[in-house]
Amino acid sequence: MNVRYFAAARAAAGADEERFDLPEGTTLEGLLAAVAAVERAEPPAGTPPLPRILSRSSFLLNGVAARNPSAVLDPDDTVDVLPPFAGG
Repeated sequence: MNVRYFAAARAAAGADEERFDLPEGTTLEGLLAAVAAVERAEPPAGTPPLPRILSRSSFLLNGVAARNPSAVLDPDDTVDVLPPFAGG
């Protein structure tokens, strides 16, 4: 499963994207738990840690809004992490 980070999530993760090899039947919730469990460097000043950003983010699963944390993912799926955006 590929996870792509945007805006503050990218800063907190320290990467644009990451690949996770998780067992068959992993849900979106399980993937996000795996993302949050990765030990990371301290984010830049003013950026919350990634687990906090994840708790407030929206997600896209293969380009479509993912609102069901129990959705089962396929190994080739891509999940985009979209933290709240300000401005307009």
